[in-house]
Order: sequence, then structure tokens, then C-alpha cells
Amino acid sequence: MPDAPATPGKKLDPKVFGLLFAVSVMVAVGNTGMQSILPAIGREIGIPDTLVAAIFSLSALLWAVMSPVWARQSDIRGRKPLILLGMAGFIISMTLCGLVVTAGLHKLAGPMVIFVFFLFARATFGLIGSASNPATQAYVAERTSREERTAQMATLAGAFGLGTIVGPAIAPLFVLPVVTLAGPMFSFAAAAAVILVLVYRYLPDNPVVAQRDGRRFAGAGRGAAMWKDPRLVPFLVYGFLVATCQTGQQQTLGFMIIDQLKLPPLQAQGYTAVAMMAGAVAGLLAQWGLIRMFQMGPATLMRWGVGLACVANLLTAFAPDYWTVVVGFSLACLGYGFARPGFTAGASLTVTMGEQAKAAGAIAMVNGINVILAPGFVWLYETVKPAPFILNAVILGGLLVYALKNRVLRAAGDKAEGEEGDEEATIAILERTDEGGV
Repeated sequence: MPDAPATPGKKLDPKVFGLLFAVSVMVAVGNTGMQSILPAIGREIGIPDTLVAAIFSLSALLWAVMSPVWARQSDIRGRKPLILLGMAGFIISMTLCGLVVTAGLHKLAGPMVIFVFFLFARATFGLIGSASNPATQAYVAERTSREERTAQMATLAGAFGLGTIVGPAIAPLFVLPVVTLAGPMFSFAAAAAVILVLVYRYLPDNPVVAQRDGRRFAGAGRGAAMWKDPRLVPFLVYGFLVATCQTGQQQTLGFMIIDQLKLPPLQAQGYTAVAMMAGAVAGLLAQWGLIRMFQMGPATLMRWGVGLACVANLLTAFAPDYWTVVVGFSLACLGYGFARPGFTAGASLTVTMGEQAKAAGAIAMVNGINVILAPGFVWLYETVKPAPFILNAVILGGLLVYALKNRVLRAAGDKAEGEEGDEEATIAILERTDEGGV
């Protein structure tokens, strides 16, 4: 007997949310676990630091291109098939990366050949693995009320926070004989395969009952791309720059710690894992604790997030020792832990129910494409060590002003009288925000 249609505006069944949470955790575990060992892999194989950072770049570009495509496909084919497809892409990519790294560590090919194969193995994740993110976000958004959505989005973002704790923590445990630094990748692929089976077996695929989206609005245009929509553009600009700063800081962290401690890459790996876990705990504290405790809305989250991260990057830029680096990174992650759920929930609350998948695709695009700029941050670090963190502080300070001044961001999460989906309520919100622009 097929599942009954779901009703929008209800709270998700905890078991269902748990499956979606597991998908997000697994992706974060794999990505941050790999990221934590990449500096050691690069220096063991002999790949230049800038190229090590570039390994994620092609994948990020494909993620940005494909996320809106997969979002549209999730409207047509349903959320569950796209979540499954994304997990399959993750498994394939991790397995291929593990094989390539094993070959490099055993000197079966030169560093540049390994780099090229590693680049394309990772790109599989951007091409196929990008399917799960917008589908998961849309699945949650269309099954929760406005009141629940910010908290649910923060909890889902917290899944990535949890994954960023677990990934670096367990990655060293899977550095095994023969495969050595490739061991974590094979382990992550195996764990993801288990989650894929659970999602296939237990995640309901019932359609959401259709509800009125209201009429189209000036500036949105029939069929307009979400990244051109004036309701979303400020969120996408804000989100892209926040994600760029976070990625730049994460990508330089491992190299900074190796240089700060003056240890061989393998010996410094444990210190890098500790720093990444401390940052992840701070992000999780924001997403699972402080947001709920203080009932912070999207506009407040966006302001506090970039303000804290700005101060933290200045602290990191002039850190005299390892522990100051850890404190700076942790404080920055606390800020990002506010900012990213803030702009994600704010964007979701700004569009109608029928546009959730498209909005999720646009958000996934800006969350992915920023990684293309990561090699530039590593190059800046190699040139003048404080430079990437000073640049981050300038960008984040500018975003604080932007969040305070832009009308769309100031009104993020506002709700006029009436229920979600009510035409007059939605128009009232947009009349207050459409004039803002970028």
C-alpha cells in the first residue's frame, strides 16, 4: 500500500528526520575527514600545497552547475531518488579517491599524474553527489511549518557540524597498513553504503499535498532562475561570501598547523584533527544550543555570525602559537555556525512552498562553487601568512554592514499575519523586501 500524501506545515517524524540527518552527517564526515588528511597526503606524495587545495575545485564547480539541475529533477522525480543518487555518487567518489591515493603513496605514478586522477576522482562527488543536498533540504522545507523551519534547518546544518567533529576524529583511526592515508576514504565509502540501504528501505517517498503558492511577483518573473530572483539574490551573495571565508580558513588550517609546529605531516595530523574538532564543537554549539536557547531568527543569526567570524579571523592572522590558532578557528566556526543556518533558513522563508527545491538548488550552488577559490587562499598563505585571514576579516566586516543595511536581509524570517502559503501574507513580506536589491 503506497504511503499517504504528506501535509505541508507539519513537524517531520523523528525517524524520517534521523535518516536525512544521517545523510548529511555522512557527507560531512567524508568531506572533512578527507580535508583533514589532505595536507599530509599532499606532502607525502609531493603534490604542491596550492594544487592540494585545488583538488576540491573541479568538484566544487560541478557541484555549483549540477545542484540546480538536481533540484529540478527532484521536483520531477521526487526527493528520495535524488537523495539516493547523491549518496551513490559519494560512495563512488570516495572509493576512487582511495584507490588514487593508495597508488600515489606507493609511488605507482608521479605526483602530477596522481594529482590529475585525484582531481577527477573527487569531481565525481560534485557531478553526482550534489544530488542529495538540495533534495534533502527541500524534503525538510516542504514538510515543516514556518515556525519549525529555522530550527529544523539549524539542526540539519548541525548534522554537518557533527560530521566535522566525527570526520577528523576518526580519520586517523583508519590510517591502516598498506592503504595508510587512503584508509579513511575506503571506510567512509563503506559507511555511506550502509546509510544508502537504510534510506532506500525506510525513507517515505510520499508526495506533499499541493498548496497554493500565490501569484507571481514583480521581479521574480515566470520561470526566472532563482539566482536572479531579487528575493534571493541578497541571501546568495551573503551565503557565497560566508562560505568562501569558511572554506579559505579551513583549507589553510592544516598547512598553518604543520608550519606552526614544525612537525612532519603525519605527526602534525593529530594536531590538525584536534583543531578541526574544536571548531566543529563550536559550530555545533551554535546550531544545536545557542540558536534554540535564544530563539535567534535568520536576521539576527546573519549579523552575529559574520561579526564573530570577523574577530576570529583577526585573532588567527596574528596567532603566536598553536593554541591561539585553535581558539581563533573555534570562534570562527561559532560564527559560521550562526551565519550559514541564518541565510539558509532566511532564503527558504522568503520563497513560496512550490519554490523550495529551486531555492535549495541555488543555495547548494553558492555553498559549493566557493571552493574554487580555495587555492587562492593557500597561495596567499604561502606568500604572506596572515594575508588570507586579514582578507577574510575585511570580507566578513563588509558582510556585517550588508546584513544591517540590506532590506531583504533585515526582514529575513519576518511573517505577516496569516498562514504560510497565504497570498496576501507572502505579498506583504515581499513588499517590504523586494526594494532592497543587493
